Order: sequence, then structure tokens, then C-alpha cells
Amino acid sequence: MALLDKKIPPLALTVVAGVGIWALSAALPGMYLPGWLRLSVSLILLLLGVGVCAAGVLEFRRAQTTVDPRKPESSASLVSSGIYSVTRNPMYVGFTLVLLAVTVFLASPWSLLIVVAFVLYLNRYQIRPEEHALVEIFGPEFTEYQSRVRRWL
Repeated sequence: MALLDKKIPPLALTVVAGVGIWALSAALPGMYLPGWLRLSVSLILLLLGVGVCAAGVLEFRRAQTTVDPRKPESSASLVSSGIYSVTRNPMYVGFTLVLLAVTVFLASPWSLLIVVAFVLYLNRYQIRPEEHALVEIFGPEFTEYQSRVRRWL
């Protein structure tokens, strides 16, 4: 369904998923987790998520290339250093960790369905079209990078 390919900014999608997690946690019963555990685990996930996102943005800035994932054809260079040597999509990994942090904080196991839907949506409508464009731009260099570095982790 090319209609949705690269149309929704991933940050906006993250906010929508976060609101969905909150709404679902308010509507369906959660599970009991001690407050200190919920806070500790969610804080760790949140800090990891923000850190991974920031590392991705910094690498793009260093390479002086676009951070707008809706326009991969504007990429000036293929970034494969730093966090991009661990994951091809650090910003998406970071967004997912932030959503997991919210899920844990709200002790809402049903909200994991939204996190899974978020990842599936990104894979189909954001990452696959991005990768197709990057193969067109960078050819064998990107294909080799794909074989060396995982999409997520």
C-alpha cells in the first residue's frame, strides 16, 4: 500500500502510539508492579531510548545529511559509523524503547500490542521504502551495509 509509504513522520507516529498506550492502560486493567520497579525500569528504558535517538541524530549531523526519514532520496551520504554500526535504525529503536518505557510505567501489558503494531508499521511503511530508496542511491555500498548491520538490533 504505497499510499502510506513514508507519509507519517515517525516522531508523530510515536506520539500517537504513546497516546494509544495511555488510553488503553486507562481502559483495560493493568498488572501490579511495585512503584519502585515500574519507575526504575521505565526510567532506564526512557534514558536508553532518548540516548539511542540522540546518537542517531548526532551521527547524521556529523555527516551533514538529512534526518527527515520521509525524504531518504535527499541523503547526502551513507552513515554507517557510531550507533549506525550497531543498528540501521537507531531513531526507531529509540522511539520503541520510549514506548516500552511508557508501557512499563503504566503497567499495561495490553499496551505491548500497540508497541508491536508500531514496529510492524515502521517496518512496512517507513523502513522498507527508505531502504529501497537507499539502494537506488548508494547501490552496492548500502547492500553491503545491510548485510553487515541489522535493521533493529
